[in-house]
Amino acid sequence: MINRIRDIRLEKGWTLAELAEACSPPTTPQTIGRLETGMRNLSLKWMDRIAGALGVDPEVLVRSEANEHPKVVASLGSSGPEPLTRPRDAILVTDLGNDGALIVLAIEYPHGEYRPGDQLWLRQLAPKDAGRAVNRDVLVPRKGGRFAFGRLIDRQGSLVGVLPPGHGEKQQVIDGPPWIAVAEMLVRKL
Repeated sequence: MINRIRDIRLEKGWTLAELAEACSPPTTPQTIGRLETGMRNLSLKWMDRIAGALGVDPEVLVRSEANEHPKVVASLGSSGPEPLTRPRDAILVTDLGNDGALIVLAIEYPHGEYRPGDQLWLRQLAPKDAGRAVNRDVLVPRKGGRFAFGRLIDRQGSLVGVLPPGHGEKQQVIDGPPWIAVAEMLVRKL
């Protein structure tokens, strides 16, 4: 098994010291470095501690040696593509956060910036956390098994205002939805 601790830590922009401090209980940067490089055995206990500090599921920390994993090999800057000094595992956004269930909205008709065939991955939030989703695209359940989709533009008490993505569409107001799902990742085949 190959561990992905270093790749996830770098994706989050953390140093060894920051990850060591975030562990519960805290540990040393040297210990984290040894676990990353395989010089120290990555036990289930360590996987739980490090995954908790990084905010990911423990199984995201390891991968099989048999399957080739997608790699980040370059970055696109102002002067064009530049190679990384060392390729690293590509980590899905959905693997980096685990604070709510993931759901997928399949796009079958063009709406705003979305095209047929797109998949919009959304993370469910409790209504009390809806403030984090203002000015972002959301999916909100309505009565009768229906949904409202669009930009979250307002939240007052139990009322949620959603502006659909089409031109000239009217705001939809939903009273007391059980959850709000905020767009986290767009998957589009080229």
